Amino acid sequence: MKTSIATVSLSGDLEEKLAAIAAAGFDGVEIFENDFLSFDGGPRDVGRMVQDLGLACVAFQPFRDFEGMPEPQRARGFARAERKFDVMEELGTKLLLVCSNVSPVALGGIDRAADDLRELGDRAARRGLTIGYEALAWGRHVSDHRDAWEIVRRADHPNVGLILDTYHTIARGVPVESIRSIPGDRIVLVQVADAPKLDMDLLQLSRHFRCMPGQGDYPLAGFMQALDATGYDGMLSLEIFNDQFRAGSPRQTAADGKRGLVFLMDQVARSPDNPRRRKPTMPPRPAALGVEFIEFAVDEDTAEQLRGFLGGLGFHHAGSHRSKSVELWRQGPVNLVINTDKEGFAHSSYIVHGPSVCAVALRVTDVEGAMARAGQLLVPSFAQAVGSGELEIPAVRGVGGSLIYFVEPKGPLADIWSVDFELTDEGANGGIGLERIDHLAQSMSYEEMLTWVLTYTALLDFEKEPQVDITDPGGLVRSQALHAPDGTVRLVLNSSQSAKTQSARFLTEFFGSGTQHIAFETRDIFATVRAMKANGQAPLPIPDNYYDDIDVRFGLDPALVAELRDHDVLYDNDGAGEYFQIYTRTFADRFFFEIVQRRDYTGFGAANAPVRLAAQARSAPEPTMPRR
Repeated sequence: MKTSIATVSLSGDLEEKLAAIAAAGFDGVEIFENDFLSFDGGPRDVGRMVQDLGLACVAFQPFRDFEGMPEPQRARGFARAERKFDVMEELGTKLLLVCSNVSPVALGGIDRAADDLRELGDRAARRGLTIGYEALAWGRHVSDHRDAWEIVRRADHPNVGLILDTYHTIARGVPVESIRSIPGDRIVLVQVADAPKLDMDLLQLSRHFRCMPGQGDYPLAGFMQALDATGYDGMLSLEIFNDQFRAGSPRQTAADGKRGLVFLMDQVARSPDNPRRRKPTMPPRPAALGVEFIEFAVDEDTAEQLRGFLGGLGFHHAGSHRSKSVELWRQGPVNLVINTDKEGFAHSSYIVHGPSVCAVALRVTDVEGAMARAGQLLVPSFAQAVGSGELEIPAVRGVGGSLIYFVEPKGPLADIWSVDFELTDEGANGGIGLERIDHLAQSMSYEEMLTWVLTYTALLDFEKEPQVDITDPGGLVRSQALHAPDGTVRLVLNSSQSAKTQSARFLTEFFGSGTQHIAFETRDIFATVRAMKANGQAPLPIPDNYYDDIDVRFGLDPALVAELRDHDVLYDNDGAGEYFQIYTRTFADRFFFEIVQRRDYTGFGAANAPVRLAAQARSAPEPTMPRR
């Protein structure tokens, strides 16, 4: 199925928008009238730009407040339409989008609207043009695609067709199954938009919060399955109104749009309800089985500090790379890599970001499939020179330009440690009880959040949890958790519009987005923290007020409260399970570690986040001028 996007979906001037749309691989573009009106050139110039970029001009839109008007507004509407037809002929487009009337003087009436569209169809036919009629969710008399279809049906004109829009149907709760009875050859365009589930006015939601497929909460696959039953085989076009996108990169937004449509059609092809018997065009989303390793980019001085820091957490030096200045630090199945090599990606990452997490390796069920999906989803791959006998580990670009490596539990990529490293058992029994990586938290700019929610869920078998807002002493932080269905891999994405939050300050210190904290899981948080203290690694101090509150809030055993207080352990209980957590101080003003214990608890202790953030703010060093 061919894809298109409306210029209103992107930031920038018209020329920038068109270039971004072409670069993302769309087949066509809808020209939004305001973009055309602000363009310093004629419609032929726009049409030439579209054509030169290899795009089709799919539609000119919107044409508002037309049908069912009293005189003299009715006559004026037809005169306006003739002027739009003039523009369309020079643009090189055949379709005019007419949205349902919202004017307070509109008279309504299905037959009246049908008569108006029939006459407009006659005028369009004389020029070889087509009218597409769309029901707006807030239309004065027509707000349901079923009514819009009845108007088009009664107009009974070959140059008048129906336009469907996922937002206007799903936001109003109109049953998508009603689409199945519409003949596909009477549908002239389908517009696609996702959106979060928010309890707010439909017009305000539409104008400010629409997003790309896969970035919101709408059941778009069900809509597409019903559409497939009609036999429609025309253009799928994105029409997105979003304040965040209007301020973001047009190329990134366009790429997200194309990625979202590819992901959506992949979901439809894999659904048991697949009327068109579509075949998937790429491998299924591989399952994430765990985190194989986390790699830190540091210099020699910082490496020594990091070794001491990790030693306090019970990690030991378990091996050295055969040809590079790279060390493996291990505790049980948890692998951390310290890279001080002066060549390659890690060194470049250190130059830009300073001491940092430069890469994460995920164990997945199908590495080849992950890389094939990444290519079709426009996720950039990464490769660098490898030495003789050294494994080449497939990778894609991750948050902030970092890397995501993919390895498998079997085959050549399952044995990276014995191939690339000289292993040792030195200090193997000195751990503090850390058993696995529980989750990773990544901080990013507010504009990037939706991009990475879509990228992770389209590429891998991850599920989204409800978004939460966390109170930081410097403002609100938006937090979105993703997880593998069995919880073996968990990611938390954080962003903030306030420059004073910890998440935002990280971006300033780090010179970009990246992994801000790593959480390890233990079976006994108190034994772990005691061993940690014995190693000289004290947890982040938590104020006494917090423990006075949880004593009352949860009605805990006084002995448990005393132990929590003595060891600076945070606690939460969601009714189904318990959660214990401690934090380290921040390392090199960049990243920190968390240790958790779960007892039938699947969350992340969001209720404790304000306390933790305040404690971190108190323990943070005085701000310094950014590095040059």
